[in-house]
Parts: sequence; structure tokens; C-alpha cells
Amino acid sequence: MNTSSTPPPAISPVQIGSYVCGPGQPLLLIAGPCVLQSMELSMQIADVLVRINQRDDVNVVFKASFDKANRTSLAAKRGPGIDEGLRMLEEVGQQSGLPTTTDVHLPDQAAVVGQVCDLIQIPAFLARQTDLLVAAAMTGKPLNVKKGQFMSPEDMQYVVEKVHGTVPENCSSGVMLCERGTFFGYGRLVNDMQSIPLMRALGVPVVFDATHSVQRPGGLGGATGGNREMVEPLARAAVAMGTDALFFETHPQPELSPSDGANMIPLEAFESTVDRLLALRKVVAQMDASAG
Repeated sequence: MNTSSTPPPAISPVQIGSYVCGPGQPLLLIAGPCVLQSMELSMQIADVLVRINQRDDVNVVFKASFDKANRTSLAAKRGPGIDEGLRMLEEVGQQSGLPTTTDVHLPDQAAVVGQVCDLIQIPAFLARQTDLLVAAAMTGKPLNVKKGQFMSPEDMQYVVEKVHGTVPENCSSGVMLCERGTFFGYGRLVNDMQSIPLMRALGVPVVFDATHSVQRPGGLGGATGGNREMVEPLARAAVAMGTDALFFETHPQPELSPSDGANMIPLEAFESTVDRLLALRKVVAQMDASAG
């Protein structure tokens, strides 16, 4: 982290398919169900995302997991697995035209995921796993690395160094860092919005994960809880702080989602939520232009 009077490094834009994420670019929106369930459900959600993507002030990436490997309980549903999951993600991408992303948990998953997805996500609990970061970076695909709930924003400089030290020569895809809350005692996350400018000062675009920031880790009955009513207020704060991207999970019936249902925005409310956030971003941009 730069603590001297020297200006922080310029933010290196990240190329995701035909999109560019960074200063002066449309807001990157990463959204979808928490975990893949069926093609019908995936396309129902993707259709809404395609409609949102018709705006010129936002670029949308479809996200869903093929395996929720860090569930609270051994009995929790995890998803269709890597083979079926990647087949579904490939089909969603082909039918919708949207770039896709999913998370990897093991180094040997990175190469095959990189053949299908446009963006590779590193889960927060695994943000310090060097072998996983190296394997993902070696695919040449851009990475979205979630800040560990146990890490300071300044500590993410070492994640950036690991990725930049591994990315193949002549590859400009790069890395984004994702804020998703920090442990506060037991069973609660809090967001320090200073994380957004602090991680941007590392020279990379920043994503704000509004869905997982409202999780209540652990929970009764071996399932993680949450409070979706706080998703939009936190996303508004992140937009005001200059985030380059937002991450949401959405579902037509959140209560029927195998995981994270309590945190999700109902699909019917998602487009209007995005509209309000984009309107706020426009106001923030105008204020920044006036101040600059």
C-alpha cells in the first residue's frame, strides 16, 4: 500500500470479453443465481440481464456457481458439479450473448473453467491461496478476487502481486478486487467503505459484492442467513465511493434457492434496483466532474 506522498498508481483497466472495467467505463454488473439449478432458471434470469445490458451505461456478466464448496453443513446442496455446470454456463453464454463467470476452488479447475468463462472468480476464503491464484492467472483470463473476510484492504496488495507476477506475457486481462464485508465478532459482517478507495489505490478496479455483504455467517440449522433489505443501501454507498463494478445474486423465488436465498434480490425487483443505482452513479460522476 502506498503510504508516501507519491500519487497512487493509475488503475489498470480490466478486459472482460468485449467489456472494459475501470475509470471512465460503464459500470460492470456481475449478476445471476448463487448456484446453477437448471437451464430454464438460468435463462429466465439471463433474459432480464440481457434487457438491462441494452443500456449504454452498464456492462453485464452472468454469474453462477457449479459447486458451492464452502457450505456450512455437509448436507447442504452444492450444485451440478464442474462438468454439467460448465456445459450450462457455456450454453447460457451462447444463448444470451453475455460473458460468464464462475468461481474456482481448486488449482486444477482453473484451466477448464478458463476455456468456458470470460472471468474467473476466486472465493473470499481462498484469496490467499497462492497455488489457486497462480493457476487462475495462468489461464490468461481476468480474475475477480474477493477480499477475505479476515483481510484488510491493504493486504490485498499481495494478491495483486501474485497475479501480476504470474499473468502470461502480453496478457492484459488483469485482476479486480472485490469487497464483500469483514468479520465482526460472530455471525455478522460489516462493510468498511474505505476498502473501495484503498483497494483502487493498488492500481486495480474494485467490485462491491452487495449480496454477500449482508450475509449472517453460520446461522441456525446449518445454513447462512442474511438481510436482503440492506443490499441496495450498501450498493448505493459503494457507488458513491466510486466502485467500478457491482455484484449481485438474484432469483425469481429466493426462498427456493439452494443457497443464499436470504441475501438475494427477487428477480422482479432487480431491474428497478439497477436503474436507481445507475441514476446515482450518474449524479456522482457529475459531482466528480464539477469538483475536478
